[in-house]
Amino acid sequence: MQVKTRLFGEIEISDEKVINLLHGLIGFPDMKRYTLIFDEEKKDKGNIMWLQSLDETDFAMPVMLPHVVKPDYAPALNADSLSQLGNLTDENTYLLVTVRVPKNPKEASINLKAPIIINTDTNVGDQIIIDGDEPVRFLIHDALHGKDGE
Repeated sequence: MQVKTRLFGEIEISDEKVINLLHGLIGFPDMKRYTLIFDEEKKDKGNIMWLQSLDETDFAMPVMLPHVVKPDYAPALNADSLSQLGNLTDENTYLLVTVRVPKNPKEASINLKAPIIINTDTNVGDQIIIDGDEPVRFLIHDALHGKDGE
């Protein structure tokens, strides 16, 4: 399918690259179809990627793999919340966190409280608010420069 986006212009998205978020993103419940856009030359996907809405093509959310910033990130995920995503295994579970980028880049943060979990076998996912003390704003700069990030 051809999609005209605000940030990336017109792009071609194959059907197998469509991610269906069961409840949309927090604050955007009506947008459920997305695709992940990243620099394909960087195979590790360690940089910021974009979760591009296919329902509202002016909307794209920066996301990243949480382990790039917080290697020990292991959220306590509720089994009931995950059951809707099908049979999750280590091989088919893809975990992303949203990125907040304010004017001051040193204040950029990731949301460890509400990760996005995707079953890569079915491309079905959900953003889930987890129990526990994980912060909504975990500072990227501080974490990458030896501080605790909170």
